[in-house]
Amino acid sequence: MAAILGPMNDRRKALVKKAFGVIDKDGSGVLDISDVKGTFNARKHPAVLSGKQTEEDVLLEFLDTFEASFALKHGESKTRDGKVTVDEFLEYYQKISASVDNDDYFEAMMTNTWNLDKKAPVKAAWAGEI
Repeated sequence: MAAILGPMNDRRKALVKKAFGVIDKDGSGVLDISDVKGTFNARKHPAVLSGKQTEEDVLLEFLDTFEASFALKHGESKTRDGKVTVDEFLEYYQKISASVDNDDYFEAMMTNTWNLDKKAPVKAAWAGEI
């Protein structure tokens, strides 16, 4: 779908880059586990609660989601190192963007997911968490 629709428009790219900046707490230009610890709460993830994974394992899987998307397009020769670049983040959202036909809806999704209007830490809502 992304190949047919082409790249994200400038409005969507700006939102994705803004989200990246909110997550990149140290301003390094790369997201790593220390950046996502305060943004993505893994403590109540079902695998952590059951003892199957540690919080760190879940956070690294979260980061790998973005790297995996990039690697699919650019080949597995790209090192998946637990660090997400802005290009990897953009590539992931390029695929998401292709399934969202309305710019306002995409903006609402990004704003709500990453709390872009407040820049406050995002809490993951796992099953059973209120």
